[in-house]
Amino acid sequence: MSKDSILINGLEFYGYHGASDQEQSVGHRYLVDIRLGVDIGKASISDQLCDTVNYSKVAKCVIAVATTEQYRLLEALAKRITDALFLEFPSIDEIELRLQKTYPPMNAILASVGVELQRLRIEI
Repeated sequence: MSKDSILINGLEFYGYHGASDQEQSVGHRYLVDIRLGVDIGKASISDQLCDTVNYSKVAKCVIAVATTEQYRLLEALAKRITDALFLEFPSIDEIELRLQKTYPPMNAILASVGVELQRLRIEI
């Protein structure tokens, strides 16, 4: 992984994803943590937002993907988010993404279930 990182932790959204039709219609809260591997050298010298990845725009991209499309599996949603981030932000070299569905509907009491992905730009 890159030595430089931009972190986004605890990004929440409400989406309509899930294996069952009921989950697809009722929806759930989701939580995302992201580590973006980027070279922040230029931005650390210039102190200019244009020389780095704008984490506000990253958050908007994640929420746009997660709230305008529906998936049965967290695995598919997580992959679609990473693909969109690589397309939208060419300076991102690596992504670590953790996607959790909070309080999932199942016959057990759980805080969350989720997936973690680690992707390099060359893998897409």
